[in-house]
Amino acid sequence: MPSFSHCFRWLLLLSVFLAAEEAVQPKKEYYTKKAPKGAVSIDGEINEDIWNSVPWAGGDFIVRSPNEGEAPVANTRFKVLYDESYIYFAIRAYDAEPDKIVRRVARRDRFEGDWVEVNIDSYFDKRTAFSFTITAAGVKGDEFISNDGDNWDASWDPIWYVDTHLDDQGWTAEMKIPFSQIRFNSSDDQIWGLQVNRLNYRNNERSHWIFVPQSSKGWVHEFGELRGISGIEPSRRVEVLPYVVAKNERFPTEAGNPFSDGSDFGGNLGIDAKIGLTSDITMDLTLNPDFGQVEADPSEVNLTAFETFFEEKRPFFIEGRNILDYAVTEAAWGGNYSSDNLFYSRRIGRRPQRFPDVPDGGFVDQPRNSSILGAAKITGKTASGWSLGIMESITAQEKAVIEGDGQRFKEVVEPATNYLLGRLQKDFNGGQRTLGMIATATNRSKESLLADRLHNAAYTGGVDFLQNMNDRVYYLSGNLIGSYVEGDARAIANTQMSSTHYFQRPDADHLDYDSTRTSLSGHGGTLKFGKRGDFKYQGGVTWRSPGLELNDMGFLRRADEVNQWAWMNIRKPNWGGMDSFNWNWNTQSSWNFNGDRLNSVVNTNGNITFRNKWYTGTSMTRELGQFSVSTLRGGPGLKLPGYLSWNMWMGTDSRKTYRLESGFWQNWVDDNAGRSWEVWLWANMRPGNAFSLSLNPFYNVRNTKLQYVSGIDVADDKAYLFGTLDQKTTGMTMRINYSANPVLSLEYYFMPFFSTGQYQDFKRITNPRADAFADRYRAFSGSQVQYDGDEEVYRVDENGDGGEDYQFDNPDFNFRDFNSNLVVRWEYSPGSTFFLVWTHNRQNSLRDGAFDLGNDLDRLWRARGNNVFLIKVTRWFSI
Repeated sequence: MPSFSHCFRWLLLLSVFLAAEEAVQPKKEYYTKKAPKGAVSIDGEINEDIWNSVPWAGGDFIVRSPNEGEAPVANTRFKVLYDESYIYFAIRAYDAEPDKIVRRVARRDRFEGDWVEVNIDSYFDKRTAFSFTITAAGVKGDEFISNDGDNWDASWDPIWYVDTHLDDQGWTAEMKIPFSQIRFNSSDDQIWGLQVNRLNYRNNERSHWIFVPQSSKGWVHEFGELRGISGIEPSRRVEVLPYVVAKNERFPTEAGNPFSDGSDFGGNLGIDAKIGLTSDITMDLTLNPDFGQVEADPSEVNLTAFETFFEEKRPFFIEGRNILDYAVTEAAWGGNYSSDNLFYSRRIGRRPQRFPDVPDGGFVDQPRNSSILGAAKITGKTASGWSLGIMESITAQEKAVIEGDGQRFKEVVEPATNYLLGRLQKDFNGGQRTLGMIATATNRSKESLLADRLHNAAYTGGVDFLQNMNDRVYYLSGNLIGSYVEGDARAIANTQMSSTHYFQRPDADHLDYDSTRTSLSGHGGTLKFGKRGDFKYQGGVTWRSPGLELNDMGFLRRADEVNQWAWMNIRKPNWGGMDSFNWNWNTQSSWNFNGDRLNSVVNTNGNITFRNKWYTGTSMTRELGQFSVSTLRGGPGLKLPGYLSWNMWMGTDSRKTYRLESGFWQNWVDDNAGRSWEVWLWANMRPGNAFSLSLNPFYNVRNTKLQYVSGIDVADDKAYLFGTLDQKTTGMTMRINYSANPVLSLEYYFMPFFSTGQYQDFKRITNPRADAFADRYRAFSGSQVQYDGDEEVYRVDENGDGGEDYQFDNPDFNFRDFNSNLVVRWEYSPGSTFFLVWTHNRQNSLRDGAFDLGNDLDRLWRARGNNVFLIKVTRWFSI
């Protein structure tokens, strides 16, 4: 691949001139002392005598942004104490105008207004840390930092105590953090990494005790040192969080349907637990979990052959996912393969994968999701640098209840399934080098009704490495993965014919479709090299063999691909009259294992933040041509035109009471084969410290001459039918947040969504590899295609003899959807929460592609909706 080698060669050469070594600064140290138990009262005022036993640190903070390297507008100082159970921090944030300190009230982990933050590397591994943040309004935030600052996991919610106080010198904070909530080794004398950070909100100024330039090659390894802690013992903690749920669902009645009588009332019990197995290894358990307070996925109309990747929102699977996550490719510029992963937690508790056959006139009660009976995670990191992650989850067998022909019976729609994952990683030389491995296993109970579609067992595994060089300026990383699935020959055949593989393609000589196979295996991997700093670059190659299959427990969009990419970035803080300047150049190309070039893409994008904190950005992408092996959905590969796309956005100062951001996107397809565009607006209003409202409307128009309609067997041939599609999509996301105080909040989310598609100018693909776009298909005349409105089908007389050769369903669509979610959350005691939830959704659809927003709104409003009212109470206990 000469273009990649040439590009990477000059990148490496250019770095010799642009890379600059940072001056090595001596590590700052703070020596703490032990306090008598109960000597510190957490009221935010720092007035206990015991604080006088330790010195103030700080007073010499340095700005990281916007004026990097300068002294801050207002200084910050801190002290540290500890006893046998807690570590205490006192922070003094000076401010000459205390009446201008921004004290916005929000939910946990939402850092709005002035804040201070403590990062503790208690492992002292120089790669991971625990972060504790407090705003001037008393809102807590906490995150687990990993990969030397590349990952900040806000789902980590430890139990700790804090208070703040406002006075004529600025504001102060006191923190009390239990040793049971952080992890450390059992050494008698502890040395921890320490960083203290501050945001002066009205000046948008971030300053730090340990200055870490924006061009730094990491975060945690730069920390100062906290010394003086001795004689503490890691806690063998046991935390239990039982819950109780009461739920009432109201839905439309359906005449004659015994399963749709208009209401359903029920309750549930479950328990979560956290157990300290050792000083640095923790087990998390959940039995019969409930996620009723979780927000619904956004609406969409998916016209592709591929599954949509949705983000995980369930708390148990979010917390600690940085340890279990195993992306196949972590490219600086993601491409179509950025979501590929050996672990996709949305597989656990998924919607049942079979819908039963229902007798004519019958009814069915289909489970919405597979029930998670229980799950367990073991995570931690040892003093010797071993990181461990193990997760196991068991989901129940699910049955649908069918009533018809005078009888009621059940059919299995999802088998009982066990999911198991193990992850191991070892740091060497203070995180300069890491080696790791992963293995996953999915095992299902054998069900005859599901034998044709689900694997009995699926296994994946991988090894990975990272090597930092030249004081972390350069890095080389990679992984190698493999997969093996087994099951009934029908299930393996369906896997071969799925959109991920398409082994049945008639022009794929390198693929071997075998309907008698009972197993399938494959491999993949990534190798990349890059540079950190103000001038960054990265280049790499990633591949997925035709037989690679990850979708039992992971996510894989497409196999049979080799991708190469190169990326460059220049970032200039405080440059040329701007707060920051950032620009990227990217190139990416793909081939399949037969050597067919699938695509070639070049992109450039950048953004600027001005002195007044307004910002703007733009991006332009040129696709030089495509060869799609999926557009005909199992048929031969199809040449597709390239395209040019451009988008631009701009926004106002994020600190202000009223904030706007808007943008547009346009896409022009070569050969006049299509055009798309979108405009959007985001408006946020915060008229007071406790209330905020945001609106995000958008409008999208897509026109393409080649949209897949159907593949129909005609005699000994296959007719691949396409049409010209005119699609219009609009919607709006609205969020209302009200926080009475840091532990009591109300959130309301709603999203109306409308998408219509109107097809015309139907055509049949005749020569998919023709050089000229117009030679790849034959358009039907008006006399060849006639619409039957009674049957809602198109009848095709392709040979013109007056008879019907075949027919296809009317592909026009008009989809209307509304989702809303209201959550009242009250943390009535540390770690214990009361939820009051109302969820509402309604849908309406028909085969009418006409776009009429007024009519669509009216029809959606008149559609019958579902309402779920839920009360959930959790109670935290520490044993």
